Amino acid sequence: MTKNKDWFASWFDTSYYHILYKHRDYSEGQAFLKNLIAFLKLEKSDLILDLACGKGRHSIYLNSLGFQVIGADLSKNSIKYAKQFETETLKFVEHDMRNPFKNKFDVILNLFTSFGFFEDDAEDIAILQNIKDGLNPNGMAVIDFMNSKKVVSELVAEEVLTIDDIAFKMNRYVKNGFIIKEINFDADGEHHTYFEKVKSIDLAKINSYVNSVGFKIKHTFGNYQLEKFDEETSDRLILVLE
Repeated sequence: MTKNKDWFASWFDTSYYHILYKHRDYSEGQAFLKNLIAFLKLEKSDLILDLACGKGRHSIYLNSLGFQVIGADLSKNSIKYAKQFETETLKFVEHDMRNPFKNKFDVILNLFTSFGFFEDDAEDIAILQNIKDGLNPNGMAVIDFMNSKKVVSELVAEEVLTIDDIAFKMNRYVKNGFIIKEINFDADGEHHTYFEKVKSIDLAKINSYVNSVGFKIKHTFGNYQLEKFDEETSDRLILVLE
């Protein structure tokens, strides 16, 4: 079975995706969110959109801190799972970020490299337009992206991870401006091939996207401790937009 077109729609909805990444350390993400909350001086009355929320771990965490949160994701299965955690102040919806939002938000978060999936730059720009249009006056957005230059320079070409008796064979390469991870494995009597493709976008290019929709980059950080961004050494490219 090979999945390539709109790779995220198929891969993110499989049980195998969650098996491969089940050992992720979410404490780092929570520390990042605490740093963001303090830096942005968020108030408990703020309505937050967690855009591309997956199974909702960070939405749930933000809600536990007292914030009103809506988590949105394309994956039907992830949203189905997340809905068991809903409260009066925490809701989950299935949503394609290429489509406008019905609500207005004080803060929109797009975290952990949930941007740059699309072949056409116009789709990435449309997402930023939707984010801008989805903000209340004086609202803020945060885009947490990889530092593409460092990722490319440190790319591990081949890797095998065995998890739950499944040997995930991964090949990483750069092609046509995308950083690609090809994932092959055998499971349930079938061979599977999936792809993760993220556009290699540097600060200059993402700034051109941002300017084209009337956003402004107010702050730029290079890691989850919110330290200064350096194109050569930073792990992340984190943008605060207004």
